[in-house]
Amino acid sequence: MQLPAVLASLASSAPVVDFPRSLSSYADSGAAENVGLIEALAARIQAEPFNLVATVIFLLAIIHTFLTPRFRHWAHEVEEAHRKKLEACKQRREHPDTFDGSPHKETDCNPDEVSFKGQVLHFFGEVEAVFGIWAAVLVAAMTISKGWGTVVHYLGNHVNFTEPVFVVAIMALASTRPILQLAERFLRMIAALGKNTVAAWWITILVMAPLLGSLITEPAAMTIAALLLARQFYALKPRTVFAYATIGLLFVNVSVGGTLTNFAAPPILMVAGPWDWSIAHMFTNFGWRAIIGIVVATGVYYVVFRKQFAALQRARDNTSQAASAPKEERVPLWITLVQIGFMAWMVAVAHYPPMIVGGFLFFLAFAQATAHHQGKFDLKSPMLVGFFIAGLVIHGGLQGWWIEPVIARLDAVPLFFSAITLGAFNDNASITYLATLVPDLQDNLKYAIVAGAVTGGGLTVIANAPNPAGQSILARFFPDGVSPLGLCLGALIPTAVLSAAFLLL
Repeated sequence: MQLPAVLASLASSAPVVDFPRSLSSYADSGAAENVGLIEALAARIQAEPFNLVATVIFLLAIIHTFLTPRFRHWAHEVEEAHRKKLEACKQRREHPDTFDGSPHKETDCNPDEVSFKGQVLHFFGEVEAVFGIWAAVLVAAMTISKGWGTVVHYLGNHVNFTEPVFVVAIMALASTRPILQLAERFLRMIAALGKNTVAAWWITILVMAPLLGSLITEPAAMTIAALLLARQFYALKPRTVFAYATIGLLFVNVSVGGTLTNFAAPPILMVAGPWDWSIAHMFTNFGWRAIIGIVVATGVYYVVFRKQFAALQRARDNTSQAASAPKEERVPLWITLVQIGFMAWMVAVAHYPPMIVGGFLFFLAFAQATAHHQGKFDLKSPMLVGFFIAGLVIHGGLQGWWIEPVIARLDAVPLFFSAITLGAFNDNASITYLATLVPDLQDNLKYAIVAGAVTGGGLTVIANAPNPAGQSILARFFPDGVSPLGLCLGALIPTAVLSAAFLLL
């Protein structure tokens, strides 16, 4: 019997446990004012011991994200040792008498061309792979504890993979030459007001691209902004502190830049329907504050690093004088319009995975037919980002047992800062989704949880769904990859500025 048939047979015959338990099934549900938080959490662990197992695995995954630079370092060491071994074996085969005076057969020294151990360490060092790796551990633990039928039921009915599917499609589309050229021409018109200097490009990308996210979705805005920053800023090799400040600012600005509408940001999508939030509601309560916060945060970093812009400008001028880059061929208008149509389709059907996949397959066929105008088309980064988010939602679906009672026991201001903290370690869309499960939540608390969730979206790579896309594009400009600590420090000041914008304005 083939493996798919075996798994299907196991799934159909194994008993199914309703898991995770509904939050309303716990004894403390609806009694936040009478039951302490620690007492409630302890009771929920006693009622469902696997709650603790799932959260420990999730915490190990978070710790792993901070250790990815170390894994990459080990991978480089192993591969360097393997390379030296290959060279030594080559010398032995070519000059056998130079070693011990006796000839050696070629089979005496024939290691693999690629170090398997090094490749495994590289895989463990990929941030985008971390949550998928630990999702496999979670599935194994759940299978042992609950049975294979429960695993299939959970992944097939409780976990929503719409977001990773959408992000893969929109990221691939946004990174094509037609879309990138269009975005660059639009932003160039704005940067021209500042004479197209490095500083003008930096400000334009970090302010306008995130705000465009409210129309073209945050994943698309992140992809376009990161690609343009790579070309207009990071290619000039800014200092490390400036590089981290910029990526931190980018992540924060994109996270709040999608709040002008009710369909572009993942954490807003989670609440717009259940709470009946319209575009008008979003702009009057969040949008204008987000605009002010983005402009101020970007202005603060511009003032802090204004002297470094002069050095980057000189570097760009010298590079331009030394060798002018060949002018990129302009994409025909009709191709650009067709791909705008594909992006519009993706946004319109963002809640329906089969329609996203169908549209994406048509796009792939179109991209193949017009390959000479598409530039380098690589699905590796979008697929890795989708893998990252898929792993994250698998873990996130089992964290409601502790997040929901925390939300239910806080007032507006503490809830705002708790949402920032929780969102930094659990995708902010999960935080806002769990808020919709809290009954009779007051309007000021709804505002606090959403504002806090989007404000903290730049502190870590897992805090906001589009962040892995930005990190995937920009990681090559950081010698050891993007450090989680460096990203957090770079995002602190913009996070503080946006916190003030949402709390004080």
